[in-house]
Amino acid sequence: MRALIITADDFGFSPAVNEAVEEAHRRGVLGTASLMVGAPATRDAVARAVRLPGLKVGLHIVVAGAPPVLSPSEIPALIDPEGKLSSRLFRAGVNFYFRPAVRAQLTREIRAQFELFRGYGLALDHVNCHKHLHLHPTVFALITEIGAAYGLKAVRLPYEPLSGAAPDLLRKGGAGQLAASLFLLPWTGLLKRKIRAAGLQTNDFIFGMRDSGRMESARVLRLLPRLPAGITEMYFHPAARGCPELSAEAPGARHEEELATLTDPEFRKALEDLRIRRISFSDLPLPTDS
Repeated sequence: MRALIITADDFGFSPAVNEAVEEAHRRGVLGTASLMVGAPATRDAVARAVRLPGLKVGLHIVVAGAPPVLSPSEIPALIDPEGKLSSRLFRAGVNFYFRPAVRAQLTREIRAQFELFRGYGLALDHVNCHKHLHLHPTVFALITEIGAAYGLKAVRLPYEPLSGAAPDLLRKGGAGQLAASLFLLPWTGLLKRKIRAAGLQTNDFIFGMRDSGRMESARVLRLLPRLPAGITEMYFHPAARGCPELSAEAPGARHEEELATLTDPEFRKALEDLRIRRISFSDLPLPTDS
């Protein structure tokens, strides 16, 4: 059995992103979105989600590289000179793990994001983390501890299998991507064990990491026949029109093309022809054998 969760990240980032999520759900194959509760267009995203009861919404927790939901004065150890959660990921990760005062502030920020999500009245489909920082042991531990009080049932596993991609990456000058994939392998394996030990559900595989912002139709249609047996998540960063703020976050990304992928009739047809079942995290558990 092959099942696919199709997700849009950064829901709430901007009106252009929100429009794309709604269009991709109404006209395309998108079933799930991950909401940034501290983003500028969060309230617009929530209003759209309420109008779209079939769209499953999860919490996209942000602990780096974006504005916090708490006042910077409440969490000064997490904040950079611009008033955002620090983008210096290595330094932040060390501080999360070794500095109790920093960890206490991180706890407050994560709890505040869960609290905001609950306040919007949406059912919590899943949780993941901006830049996949729930791979960090402290961040994951806090998410599971805090999330238990907010109905947390599923967490994304950011494991993208190489599945024959290594030679292509090397030919295309992607040695850095290959090295990053190999580096993450033990961490994703550890995370999966922790997710299971916490009694939570997760996906088996993910696609969209190595090609983040470049999930065009041709690429996706080549990928679908090769999906492994089990539960796969495929995630996108669509936008309905030019979005300078999003482009600044991910130079070179093709957000409008990703929207075109999600609404491409060939995507839906391929899922039907290949008998790949579209699900959400809320549908788990499912058997993982074909």
